[in-house]
Amino acid sequence: MSDTIRDLLAAHADDLHALGAPDRPWLTHGGLRDLTAQALGALNGIGIGPGDRVAIVLPNGPEMAAAFMTMAQGVTTAPLNPAYREDEFDFYITDLKARALVVAADYDGPALPVAERHGVQVIRLTHDPASPAGWFELETGAAGAAPEYADPDDVALVLHTSGTTSRPKIVPLLQRNLAASARHIGTTLELTPEDCCLNIMPLFHIHGLIAATLSSLAAGGATWCTPGFNALSFFGWLDAVKPTWYTAVPTMHQTILARAERNREIVERNKLRFVRSSSASLPPQVMTALEETLAAPVIESYGMTEATHQMTSNPLPPLPHKAGSVGIEAGPLVRTADVHDNRILEYGATGEVVISGPNVTPGYEANDAANASSFFEVEGRRWFRTGDQGVFDDEGYLRITGRLKEIINRGGEKISPLEVDEVLMDHPAVQQVVTFAMPHAKLGEDVAAAVVLREGQEASERDIRDFAARHLADFKVPRKVVILPEIPKGATGKLQRIGLAEKLGLTG
Repeated sequence: MSDTIRDLLAAHADDLHALGAPDRPWLTHGGLRDLTAQALGALNGIGIGPGDRVAIVLPNGPEMAAAFMTMAQGVTTAPLNPAYREDEFDFYITDLKARALVVAADYDGPALPVAERHGVQVIRLTHDPASPAGWFELETGAAGAAPEYADPDDVALVLHTSGTTSRPKIVPLLQRNLAASARHIGTTLELTPEDCCLNIMPLFHIHGLIAATLSSLAAGGATWCTPGFNALSFFGWLDAVKPTWYTAVPTMHQTILARAERNREIVERNKLRFVRSSSASLPPQVMTALEETLAAPVIESYGMTEATHQMTSNPLPPLPHKAGSVGIEAGPLVRTADVHDNRILEYGATGEVVISGPNVTPGYEANDAANASSFFEVEGRRWFRTGDQGVFDDEGYLRITGRLKEIINRGGEKISPLEVDEVLMDHPAVQQVVTFAMPHAKLGEDVAAAVVLREGQEASERDIRDFAARHLADFKVPRKVVILPEIPKGATGKLQRIGLAEKLGLTG
């Protein structure tokens, strides 16, 4: 059993493609192994090895992918969003207790004064644009040493939870967690050395790191690293790279869909084996349109950081994949549980989604209260509470009915925002919608929705509310509909319900 990243990547032929990028030759699997030995040797030469934390602040692209894939084999990596401001870097770098910070050779951003202030060693990463995609050198000022690799129980990756409603929590993920998740994803998607993923996801996020990149490399396949999602460039990349698949969040899929018709010839000559969607609920209408437009199955999966990404997934054909469902178990055991007494429920009973398996974090770091509320033991297993509410159908497909903390409590009546989203998405003028709670003086909360209209279409707030009233019980109909040119998104492209009322000035 492969229980470390090194084990996962050791078996593939030297000449297979591993990492690609625009205007760069391919880095092979053999080249990636050579780069790993060089990078870890450089870090070991300055006394940084397994258990030591290295913050990585690099732009999306092959060097970021390669830095994570190589360093995570022998130190604890902490990828951070390059767009953070100085106070954000100050929080994350100090909270992580990072020993070193890896930045690009020409980086002159806000992470530097933070590192200097806290005595964190800065390591510059240099690369030659003529070299294979991802190939880099670390400027440490010291001679390299023999590379030291991590053990299965060493922490490979630390990430913070989003911290929407409280202080972000540190999620440590072990070598064995990453190895298990990469295997699970590879099995679900039937990945082989013939596959190439077009990565448009940020590489400071678990989705891009594990689903797009590590799972591809673990299968002997390749990942082609873009500089980040760009709808104007997507179809050009598709034509140049001819990938077999890509993975994205729903907002990215919707943007791709909006530009697909004007790129019809490129789509027709570049057939994808499948498209994957994860990290947020994919509206069934978008899934259907995407499948028709790209002529490929769209596989919706369900993931989160604490599970090293994937928990369930719709399967590939010939097994059915169901719109509105996040699929069947795809790695860990997945059940629903009673939120009050930790009782595992029968299939068909709505409850909190809980998981148990080799890809699940051992627990939040230095946070006994969060661990006590998030983990429980029953039936001889340790279960993690996802915070999502869901229900299985009689074929074992899971449908997420809402995030527990996002369920709208309107005077005691509980409303799933996802249910309202799906109804409003059927309105012919609606391109995108996010339903959320807004404060109400007497009821506590009421229903509101932010809507983006399709290009060239018109609809008023009253039109949309009337449409909802024909399909929903009165208490579920949004009392306020805000029509926007664009809905505010998080750093990874996800729509965020919590806090949206405040952002849109609906709290007064």
